Amino acid sequence: MPGILRQLSTLGGCTNPVRLAGQRTEHRLNTRTGVIGAELHRLNSAEMPAGHLLVRCGNRRTTRCAACAETYRRDTFHLITAGLRGGKGTPETVTSHPRVFATFTAPSFGPVHNRPTGPGGSVRRCRCGKRHDQGDGVLGMPLNPARYDYEAAVLWNAHAGALWRRFTIYLRREIAKRAGLTQRAFRHFARVSFAKVAEYQKRGAVHFHAVVRLDGPEGGDTSPPAWATAELLTDAIEAAAGKATVAGPDVDGRAHSFAFGRQLDVRTIHGPDFDGGQELTDRAVAAYIAKYATKGAETATGTLDRRLRFVGELAQLDLNPHAERMIRTAWALGARKDLAHLRLRAWAHMLGFRGHFSTKTRRYSTTLGALRAARAEWRRLQAAIARGENHPQPVDDNGSREETTLVLAHWSFVGTGLDPIEQWLSASLADPSTPTATSTEGEIAR
Repeated sequence: MPGILRQLSTLGGCTNPVRLAGQRTEHRLNTRTGVIGAELHRLNSAEMPAGHLLVRCGNRRTTRCAACAETYRRDTFHLITAGLRGGKGTPETVTSHPRVFATFTAPSFGPVHNRPTGPGGSVRRCRCGKRHDQGDGVLGMPLNPARYDYEAAVLWNAHAGALWRRFTIYLRREIAKRAGLTQRAFRHFARVSFAKVAEYQKRGAVHFHAVVRLDGPEGGDTSPPAWATAELLTDAIEAAAGKATVAGPDVDGRAHSFAFGRQLDVRTIHGPDFDGGQELTDRAVAAYIAKYATKGAETATGTLDRRLRFVGELAQLDLNPHAERMIRTAWALGARKDLAHLRLRAWAHMLGFRGHFSTKTRRYSTTLGALRAARAEWRRLQAAIARGENHPQPVDDNGSREETTLVLAHWSFVGTGLDPIEQWLSASLADPSTPTATSTEGEIAR
């Protein structure tokens, strides 16, 4: 019992861990001679209390695993924050660089129920004649589903990533033009760094939130030129967003073309907020973006958080009519050979959007992989210290360590999830109100 509790506690509350079979051994390795020394530590899954090695699933969706999603959200917060105020390899001087927070929306595909606001934040009547509450289930639903352009809505989601890439190309052109530079010369004076996330509106259309920063030619390590200002960056973003378009497919004689919606919001970070003169801080921006790290289409629209195998599965699911219509439209379009490259059936549960939740430029800040690697290294060091292996290692004449650790591992996938007893024990670790495992050992045995 103590052993299984210790193994489950390392999951940090993950409810759907990956089960692996295999082993891992650590040996001393002399870096100068290449001689492999004695075995330091061995980990065999067959000898573990659960019978397998349990590894966190790492899913970012709250609906799939709340614990791993919270870790993902916090990592995203630190990634965004590092690009705004420095840290984790990014210099603190980035706080003096021009930075803006921009929101890019999707165009209209037909009127939907909403909560329009008036002066002072007062809620006005919807087009249907009612004032909707924040949690009203009809928000985002079409006023007239028969006239809503579901085909264009799904194809918009499928092309949103390509439209963003087109926008970034235009943005560099617009900045160079305002600085009196050619596009070729621009790279020698400044660099655009950004981090963006995708969010689903209640109507099921993707829109983007982005932190855009103007750096020197080497990124955050260098200062931008004197002409680089937040005002210039804002003006260039507005111009580029208005020009960026992506040609879509021709479906049954109807040609599609996609551009951002008319609602474009660009705010200077540490500048006056457009809504009320309040300062928009870097922490507020990072928290706002990280909030969407754990949300997908299922959170905003009530759709699915996993892929469909057959469209017939929809009949057994409790989906709202709008989300189901979006999924069925994506499934039907996915059957067309001329749209096979969009993989709409594979991404029908995401309403056609197949892009990454978040993207960033290389020089913006650290990476999620680096944050995870640092966390894993810290855990390995703590485990080594617990085994009494924290003694210093000898170094050679150049100051380099003569010995290091050689790791040999082989793991195979067995499955996912916890068995019923493991689920109960995991819940008891997370919920103090649950009876302790020790006091109910006889009950579990029965």
